[in-house]
Amino acid sequence: MNIAILADRTDKKRPRGREVNETRATTPVFPPGRYGRRRDGKRHVIAPIVIGLIVIVASVALTVRLYRQYGDTDYEGQIVGWTGVTEAQMIIDFTVRVPAGGSASCVLRARAYDGAEVGRRTVTVAAPAGHTTIEASEPVPTSARAAVGDVIACRPPG
Repeated sequence: MNIAILADRTDKKRPRGREVNETRATTPVFPPGRYGRRRDGKRHVIAPIVIGLIVIVASVALTVRLYRQYGDTDYEGQIVGWTGVTEAQMIIDFTVRVPAGGSASCVLRARAYDGAEVGRRTVTVAAPAGHTTIEASEPVPTSARAAVGDVIACRPPG
Protein backbone atom coordinates (compact mmCIF):
# COMPACT_ATOMS: atom_id res chain seq x y z
CA MET A 1 0.00 0.00 0.00
CA ASN A 2 1.28 3.44 -0.87
CA ILE A 3 1.83 5.42 2.29
CA ALA A 4 1.96 8.71 0.38
CA ILE A 5 -1.69 8.35 -0.56
CA LEU A 6 -2.79 7.67 2.99
CA ALA A 7 -0.76 10.48 4.49
CA ASP A 8 -2.53 13.42 6.01
CA ARG A 9 -1.54 16.91 4.73
CA THR A 10 -0.72 17.97 8.27
CA ASP A 11 1.54 14.97 8.77
CA LYS A 12 5.02 16.34 8.00
CA LYS A 13 6.88 13.16 8.90
CA ARG A 14 5.64 10.98 6.10
CA PRO A 15 7.08 11.36 2.60
CA ARG A 16 4.73 12.32 -0.13
CA GLY A 17 4.89 11.71 -3.81
CA ARG A 18 4.64 14.44 -6.41
CA GLU A 19 1.25 16.26 -6.18
CA VAL A 20 -0.89 16.06 -9.30
CA ASN A 21 -2.77 19.21 -10.24
CA GLU A 22 -4.31 18.13 -13.52
CA THR A 23 -4.86 15.04 -15.58
CA ARG A 24 -4.05 15.20 -19.25
CA ALA A 25 -6.50 13.16 -21.26
CA THR A 26 -5.28 11.77 -24.51
CA THR A 27 -7.45 10.59 -27.32
CA PRO A 28 -7.03 6.93 -28.14
CA VAL A 29 -5.29 6.03 -31.36
CA PHE A 30 -6.99 3.31 -33.37
CA PRO A 31 -5.47 1.42 -36.27
CA PRO A 32 -6.87 2.80 -39.55
CA GLY A 33 -9.77 0.81 -41.04
CA ARG A 34 -10.20 -1.44 -38.04
CA TYR A 35 -13.22 0.09 -36.27
CA GLY A 36 -15.08 1.73 -39.13
CA ARG A 37 -15.74 5.40 -39.73
CA ARG A 38 -15.32 7.73 -36.76
CA ARG A 39 -18.07 10.20 -35.98
CA ASP A 40 -17.35 13.87 -36.17
CA GLY A 41 -18.84 14.46 -32.70
CA LYS A 42 -21.74 16.66 -33.86
CA ARG A 43 -25.26 15.50 -33.13
CA HIS A 44 -27.64 15.59 -36.07
CA VAL A 45 -30.87 17.02 -34.65
CA ILE A 46 -32.68 17.93 -37.87
CA ALA A 47 -34.03 14.44 -38.64
CA PRO A 48 -35.61 13.83 -35.20
CA ILE A 49 -37.18 17.30 -35.26
CA VAL A 50 -38.67 16.74 -38.72
CA ILE A 51 -39.97 13.30 -37.75
CA GLY A 52 -41.45 14.74 -34.54
CA LEU A 53 -43.22 17.52 -36.45
CA ILE A 54 -44.66 15.00 -38.94
CA VAL A 55 -45.98 12.87 -36.06
CA ILE A 56 -47.54 15.92 -34.36
CA VAL A 57 -49.22 17.14 -37.57
CA ALA A 58 -50.55 13.64 -38.33
CA SER A 59 -51.89 13.32 -34.76
CA VAL A 60 -53.69 16.67 -34.95
CA ALA A 61 -55.19 15.79 -38.34
CA LEU A 62 -56.43 12.43 -37.04
CA THR A 63 -57.88 14.07 -33.93
CA VAL A 64 -59.81 16.64 -35.97
CA ARG A 65 -61.14 13.98 -38.33
CA LEU A 66 -62.31 11.69 -35.53
CA TYR A 67 -63.87 14.59 -33.60
CA ARG A 68 -65.87 15.63 -36.65
CA GLN A 69 -66.97 12.03 -37.16
CA TYR A 70 -67.76 11.02 -33.56
CA GLY A 71 -67.54 14.20 -31.49
CA ASP A 72 -70.17 16.56 -30.16
CA THR A 73 -73.24 16.16 -32.33
CA ASP A 74 -76.38 18.24 -32.65
CA TYR A 75 -78.48 15.21 -31.65
CA GLU A 76 -78.20 13.96 -28.09
CA GLY A 77 -80.69 11.65 -26.40
CA GLN A 78 -80.94 11.20 -22.64
CA ILE A 79 -83.08 8.80 -20.64
CA VAL A 80 -85.38 10.37 -18.06
CA GLY A 81 -87.05 7.20 -16.79
CA TRP A 82 -89.52 4.44 -17.61
CA THR A 83 -93.06 3.66 -16.57
CA GLY A 84 -95.88 1.29 -17.46
CA VAL A 85 -93.76 -1.85 -17.26
CA THR A 86 -95.73 -4.99 -18.17
CA GLU A 87 -94.91 -8.35 -19.72
CA ALA A 88 -95.63 -6.87 -23.18
CA GLN A 89 -94.27 -3.29 -23.09
CA MET A 90 -92.35 -0.57 -21.32
CA ILE A 91 -92.96 3.17 -21.73
CA ILE A 92 -89.64 5.05 -21.95
CA ASP A 93 -89.47 8.77 -21.08
CA PHE A 94 -86.56 10.62 -22.69
CA THR A 95 -85.34 14.01 -23.89
CA VAL A 96 -83.53 14.80 -27.13
CA ARG A 97 -81.44 17.84 -28.01
CA VAL A 98 -81.87 18.78 -31.69
CA PRO A 99 -81.24 21.83 -33.91
CA ALA A 100 -83.99 24.48 -33.53
CA GLY A 101 -87.30 23.15 -34.85
CA GLY A 102 -85.70 19.89 -36.00
CA SER A 103 -86.61 16.27 -35.55
CA ALA A 104 -84.66 13.18 -34.57
CA SER A 105 -84.82 9.44 -35.06
CA CYS A 106 -83.99 7.64 -31.79
CA VAL A 107 -83.40 3.97 -31.03
CA LEU A 108 -84.97 2.89 -27.73
CA ARG A 109 -84.15 -0.39 -26.01
CA ALA A 110 -85.70 -2.36 -23.16
CA ARG A 111 -83.59 -4.86 -21.21
CA ALA A 112 -84.47 -7.57 -18.73
CA TYR A 113 -82.98 -7.77 -15.24
CA ASP A 114 -80.19 -10.07 -16.49
CA GLY A 115 -79.20 -7.53 -19.18
CA ALA A 116 -80.70 -9.36 -22.15
CA GLU A 117 -82.45 -7.17 -24.70
CA VAL A 118 -86.20 -7.86 -24.67
CA GLY A 119 -87.41 -5.00 -26.86
CA ARG A 120 -86.20 -2.37 -29.33
CA ARG A 121 -87.97 0.37 -31.24
CA THR A 122 -86.93 3.25 -33.50
CA VAL A 123 -89.06 6.37 -33.10
CA THR A 124 -89.05 9.77 -34.80
CA VAL A 125 -89.79 12.80 -32.62
CA ALA A 126 -90.07 16.46 -33.67
CA ALA A 127 -89.41 19.68 -31.75
CA PRO A 128 -91.86 22.56 -31.81
CA ALA A 129 -90.80 25.52 -33.96
CA GLY A 130 -87.90 27.39 -32.36
CA HIS A 131 -87.26 24.79 -29.64
CA THR A 132 -84.12 22.67 -29.34
CA THR A 133 -85.30 20.14 -26.75
CA ILE A 134 -87.88 17.40 -27.20
CA GLU A 135 -89.48 15.63 -24.25
CA ALA A 136 -91.11 12.38 -25.31
CA SER A 137 -92.66 9.17 -23.95
CA GLU A 138 -92.80 6.18 -26.27
CA PRO A 139 -93.92 2.59 -25.67
CA VAL A 140 -91.45 -0.16 -26.53
CA PRO A 141 -92.97 -3.62 -27.16
CA THR A 142 -91.17 -6.34 -25.17
CA SER A 143 -90.97 -10.13 -25.37
CA ALA A 144 -90.61 -10.47 -21.56
CA ARG A 145 -90.81 -8.25 -18.50
CA ALA A 146 -88.28 -5.41 -18.84
CA ALA A 147 -86.29 -3.89 -15.98
CA VAL A 148 -84.31 -1.08 -17.67
CA GLY A 149 -84.95 1.31 -20.56
CA ASP A 150 -82.22 2.91 -22.66
CA VAL A 151 -81.86 5.53 -25.39
CA ILE A 152 -79.22 3.93 -27.61
CA ALA A 153 -78.67 6.77 -30.11
CA CYS A 154 -80.39 9.71 -31.76
CA ARG A 155 -79.60 11.02 -35.23
CA PRO A 156 -81.22 13.05 -38.00
CA PRO A 157 -84.28 11.26 -39.41
CA GLY A 158 -83.99 9.46 -42.69
